[in-house]
Amino acid sequence: MGVVAKRSSMTFLSDAADHYSHRVRIVLAEKGVTVDIHDIDPDNMPEELADLNPYNSLPTLVDRELVLYEPNIMMEYLDERFPHPPLLPVYPVARAQSRLWMHRIERDWCGLVETIMSGKVKEAEKARKELTDSLVATAPIFTEMPFFMSEEFSIVDCCVAPILWRLPVLGIELPEKQCKPLTQYMERLFDRESFQASLSEAEREMRD
Repeated sequence: MGVVAKRSSMTFLSDAADHYSHRVRIVLAEKGVTVDIHDIDPDNMPEELADLNPYNSLPTLVDRELVLYEPNIMMEYLDERFPHPPLLPVYPVARAQSRLWMHRIERDWCGLVETIMSGKVKEAEKARKELTDSLVATAPIFTEMPFFMSEEFSIVDCCVAPILWRLPVLGIELPEKQCKPLTQYMERLFDRESFQASLSEAEREMRD
């Protein structure tokens, strides 16, 4: 029987080591969604995934007849379908600002993460420095609010947390004095029950 056949609940096909899969798992855990999570080896995809997802990619979320294969769309769908606790603001201006932060994280940080993980030494070294410098520059914002530009944990934090969790694997060590507000923010994120519940075995090993 295939991994999504005869399901009675939502099914999430996840790459256990990938930060995009991780961000969706954080939302699922935050919402307390009943979901069957299947960790898929990206080098050995199940045949049925190509039937569900035209890009044959991970992550993929299946909810009855609905199949989603873009992480941020999954996150917003889950926030709308399971409205408590809310992860996007109520008001349109604030919602747009949150989406803009998500876009900036995608443009400014996620590409650098992918470059570092690519294994190309010269490009990875440059990306590692760029990401470190950007994180150091961001640190002061956490002196003003406990979460990313917000008093409450939000969908933006769900995008940031997987990257920060992977800093040791990315070979990034933040300067302690300059980044104290950021490291305190990281502790707040990592101590959350939902964050701990979201971690795959592969992700736990990243910090063992």
